[in-house]
Amino acid sequence: QLKSAQHLASASPWLYQGKRLMAQTYQFETLEVQRNAEDPRVLEVALNRPEKLNAMNNQLFMELKQCLSTASTDPDVHCVLLHGGRARMFTCGLDLQSELAGGDGGGLLGGAEGGKLDVSRRALRMEKGISEYQAAISSLEGCCKPVVVALHSGVIGGGIDLACAADIRYCTEDTFFCIAEVNIGICADIGTLQRLPKIVGNDSTVRELALTGRKMKSAEAKNLGLVGEVFPDLAACVAASRKVCLEIASKSPIGVIGTKASLNYSRDHTVQEGLDHVRLWNVLHLQSEDVKRAVTATLSKKTPTFSRL
Repeated sequence: QLKSAQHLASASPWLYQGKRLMAQTYQFETLEVQRNAEDPRVLEVALNRPEKLNAMNNQLFMELKQCLSTASTDPDVHCVLLHGGRARMFTCGLDLQSELAGGDGGGLLGGAEGGKLDVSRRALRMEKGISEYQAAISSLEGCCKPVVVALHSGVIGGGIDLACAADIRYCTEDTFFCIAEVNIGICADIGTLQRLPKIVGNDSTVRELALTGRKMKSAEAKNLGLVGEVFPDLAACVAASRKVCLEIASKSPIGVIGTKASLNYSRDHTVQEGLDHVRLWNVLHLQSEDVKRAVTATLSKKTPTFSRL
């Protein structure tokens, strides 16, 4: 099903539908990145710390940001699929041992050396660490290409932050969600409290989940609108997510990028501001060759092809 990033890099450039594509390398330790064999415009990213239940340490945050930032500007990527890989759960959340053992006083918990610093200096170092983690999560939202996430088993703490920053969310029947930060005496600070209320539209339930740290099962997540569909197991969930990614990748990349940009902008602005934004977008991009190709293909009942970005 998949070609390894290393193979594609060594084979650069390669052909897809007669078009020559350039290989952008994606080599990380905490992520496994591959291009879909059926359509290499779909980039598949798996969290890769299975022995730690995909616990999110500093390296994973930094590599995630680098990966999504690269995908955003990679002309040969049209859609991203994110999943939990070989781990027993999507993620157990923040790597607490790593944070507590950190020696620079940064990160979310300050690190072991942080206690030796003046409180103001420690706070300034921690602010930098929190800001970097927030930027890593926001890289999913900031990626101009859609990100589809396939969730399974535990989606704890930072896992919900990741899910909320994605564009499309699917999960397995055994998935449970837990805003676990309150259970360790902290306030969730890298995206859940800001994005989840806008996604589910139920302020009371969001507050209950955040203030109690209880587990929310997949059926409840589906009813709330956090996930679009629930599948029997991980294989079915990833397969369905992959199918959606392939469908998105077949569309005009200009149309796809514009749609994501308009949805994100409109979410945080008034209706009129959203209308102004999409109008300004379309007065430019309606002139794209993609529009003519898509309309012509639709009228002739053929599959359109589009130029690389």
